[in-house]
Amino acid sequence: MRYVIYHNPACGTSRNALAILREAGIEPEIVLYLQTPLDVAQLRALGEALGEPARALLRSKEALCAELGLDAPDASDARIFAAIAAHPILFNRPIVSGPRGTRVCRPAEVVRELI
Repeated sequence: MRYVIYHNPACGTSRNALAILREAGIEPEIVLYLQTPLDVAQLRALGEALGEPARALLRSKEALCAELGLDAPDASDARIFAAIAAHPILFNRPIVSGPRGTRVCRPAEVVRELI
């Protein structure tokens, strides 16, 4: 299995996770999700790989999260996945997948669990 990083080059945490992978000799496939947004099916599959509910994929610090009411405890997975698909800025980055699993790498050092 290859390594994949869902990456935002403007995000310091995402850049740091990518640097840690490269320092370990790993050149991952880079998915620039802001340029190529994930659809609901891809987001569901990523959530399943994480073993987490949709909320794990949601960047709750983004103002749009509150504006859309996604911070409400009763926001459904379907609603969260649809919102992230429509507004990729809501995607919690970086997420890295590799042979040892899939993790939200916040802080970036979490990526070491996958190496």
